[in-house]
Amino acid sequence: MELDLGAIEGSGKNGRIYKEDLLTPTQSGATASATNQTPTTEAIKGIKALMARQMQDSASSIPHFTYVDELDVTQLEDARQALKPAFEAEGLRLSLMPLFIKALSLALLQHPLLNSRVNDDCSEIIYQTDHNIGFAVDTPTGLLVPNIKAVQRLNLVEITQQLNQLIDAARLGKLTSQQMKGGTITLSNIGVMGGTVATPIINKPEVAIVALGKIQRLPRFDAEDRVTARKIMQISWSGDHRIIEGASMARFCNTWKAYLENPLSMLTELR
Repeated sequence: MELDLGAIEGSGKNGRIYKEDLLTPTQSGATASATNQTPTTEAIKGIKALMARQMQDSASSIPHFTYVDELDVTQLEDARQALKPAFEAEGLRLSLMPLFIKALSLALLQHPLLNSRVNDDCSEIIYQTDHNIGFAVDTPTGLLVPNIKAVQRLNLVEITQQLNQLIDAARLGKLTSQQMKGGTITLSNIGVMGGTVATPIINKPEVAIVALGKIQRLPRFDAEDRVTARKIMQISWSGDHRIIEGASMARFCNTWKAYLENPLSMLTELR
């Protein structure tokens, strides 16, 4: 299509013609409406608002550091598969999480600093008697973190029962305030969403949190330097650097890791 530029009145300086001057009124209106759309807004309220305030407070008041390692969960998964039929006979879903939780409690017995909290002016460390281990649950209303109380006194069946009950209650919006309060350390499973490594925010007033990555089938060298396929999980710890140093976190993680990579070792500690 040919245009008679002499018949077009330019909107620029000295009558300079711009692209917009060549558009028909309909085209010009469509362009304007496309570029002047009003953004949609959504109020942050309810659980999301509570979580936002909690995370902002934790991130701003706790100096975080992250420690990353990997777990070989091949034997742990074999143990879960061996135990699974007995748990199913009791109507229980056995995931790896109860094993992670029990091993974590056993490690806390040897490293109580990770089960402590700091007072407001950071002048005292308060060691918690019970291992109230929290776990993050993704729900339609937001992220919820209930906790299993006194894990150090529970066996694997009892942990699995409480874990299943709390997950169901969380997804149905039926958690009580008591089930949400009093946590001393938290696990977050980013692996269910496909994640591998994270930098989780500590659930104040706790002093540590771990993010569990997805399980991947990866090549690793065995004791005879042969390459074998292993089930590997990345783990990401965040610690409160006011009282936890990197070496303390590494020693604690190594204890937890030893239980998980050789699950039979937990039998000597179970009560």
